[in-house]
Amino acid sequence: MASNSAPGQSSGAAESSLSATVRRSLGAPLRIQTYKNLLYLALAFPLGLVYFVGLASGVALGVGLLVTWIGLPILLVTLFAATAVAGLEAALARSLGGVDASVPRFLAEFDVSGGLVSPGNGFVAAVRRLVTARTTWTSVVLVLAKFGFGLLSFVALTVSGAVTGAFLTAPFVYDDPDVVLGVGGTVVDGDYTVGPWAVDTFPEALVASVVGVAFLFVALNLLNSLARVHARYTARLLRVDDEPTERG
Repeated sequence: MASNSAPGQSSGAAESSLSATVRRSLGAPLRIQTYKNLLYLALAFPLGLVYFVGLASGVALGVGLLVTWIGLPILLVTLFAATAVAGLEAALARSLGGVDASVPRFLAEFDVSGGLVSPGNGFVAAVRRLVTARTTWTSVVLVLAKFGFGLLSFVALTVSGAVTGAFLTAPFVYDDPDVVLGVGGTVVDGDYTVGPWAVDTFPEALVASVVGVAFLFVALNLLNSLARVHARYTARLLRVDDEPTERG
């Protein structure tokens, strides 16, 4: 009897999991986390651009001035800035992405009174901790990857918003002579177009709006997944539990 009940339990668990997935997908527009994820994605591109320009400028300037005494300090400041940015990204992943992300080890141990602000009194030890911590270098990877993720997020938000808006607004603008463009196509004899589809009657516009509602649910779930992947990637890069602690 146990062998007969096991398949039934497995089938029931699968149905329960499928039902939970469907409910979660259909409830995406009603969850606060969805809008936190959208904000997380919207911030990604401007932040990623600023990070990339700042890091590239710091590295280029520091390497270019290595022949002088000022090059190395610039590189160290750039490395510290990348670590600080990673700390900001960890905070965003926690507050907007909904994941548990740790700050880089150096930031967790940072103490201005320990002598970081001036040579001597622990300054060399602080620099050594900065350059030897694994999360310092994964912070640099995170900062560089943020630009690519930000670009992807910008494209995803723009395309999903434009397509959803074009479908949803079809009943209101399909016969408006001032509307000169659809999504993915141009006006054909004055018709409102969505891709190759020319919408020139009210029933067609209603069908387009229904398609827009369906696309909205799909787009929100895909955008939620994109934000979740990046937040988890951030948390994974900045994990400190598997980083060896420095022995005195």
